[in-house]
Amino acid sequence: MNDKDLSIIIVDDLQFSRIVVKSALKKAGYSGVRLADSAHEALRMLEEQPADVVLADWMMPEMNGLELADRIRQNDEEKGIYTSIILFTANEGIEYLVEAFEHGVDDYLRKPPNPLELAARVSAAARIAMMQNDILETSRQMEHTIQRLQKTALIDEVTGAGNERMLITELDANLQEAATRNGGLCLAMIKLNNLDQIEDDAGISDKNEVLISVFRRLRRTVRPTDVITRLGYDVFGIIMNHTQIGSFKMNALDRIMAAINQRPFKTESTDHKISSSIGVYYFDGQNDEAISSTEMLELTQNNLTKAIAQGDNSIIS
Repeated sequence: MNDKDLSIIIVDDLQFSRIVVKSALKKAGYSGVRLADSAHEALRMLEEQPADVVLADWMMPEMNGLELADRIRQNDEEKGIYTSIILFTANEGIEYLVEAFEHGVDDYLRKPPNPLELAARVSAAARIAMMQNDILETSRQMEHTIQRLQKTALIDEVTGAGNERMLITELDANLQEAATRNGGLCLAMIKLNNLDQIEDDAGISDKNEVLISVFRRLRRTVRPTDVITRLGYDVFGIIMNHTQIGSFKMNALDRIMAAINQRPFKTESTDHKISSSIGVYYFDGQNDEAISSTEMLELTQNNLTKAIAQGDNSIIS
């Protein structure tokens, strides 16, 4: 897509500010610009037609820019798309920047924005949106491929993730590759600590909706080549293969934890918050003695047990 063909929504309760930003973008060659005088109006526009970039004022009545960002991220998650978000603010200080990023904002500009900087930031935000949407489309294609594998009984019927049989099959193959090519292999097991309470309180349908959403968040968080499986009632397993020793970073696990914790899981009846524990084992194909998939599962399970004992949102490796 050409940058100038972007779909852009400008959200500001002040008409003058909306017109100034639209005029600057028009001069830069952007034609697909819509104006919203409130966050609610912007959400209605997004329902009618998705946007590549939303530019919103931080301070607005009824629903501010951060709250709007939360709603957009929730809607994106439900629809399987990605919208880039830029906030305008008069606030200064790193704490405001951190707060904005925590709410899923991609970038922010101080008011009034410089026209040249505005156009450049919009172009960069559009690239982020296109890249994320390409990844989501790849994930959808991979999900379709996985669905075709259901005939071989490797798929969890509820979530569409692999099942334990797939994990063992993939683990055997990846362990052999890591050992022969001196690579690394990480197995992470993630337990959803309060899934049974959700089923008790809201029923099986809500529980299954949460499981499906967890799988989708994990799929967006890890690499397309990583294997995600559901190993039991409330446990997911992820295989992360690394061709070079040391290329695995522990912050990948922090991202997985953050993906689960970032916002409640929305179902038809209500929103549910989930806590989790993660057990990890890393096999070093260059320095470790060869192990079987069964042994690696046991070692990872032991670390998961320790993480559960340590408390919610613990990671043990």
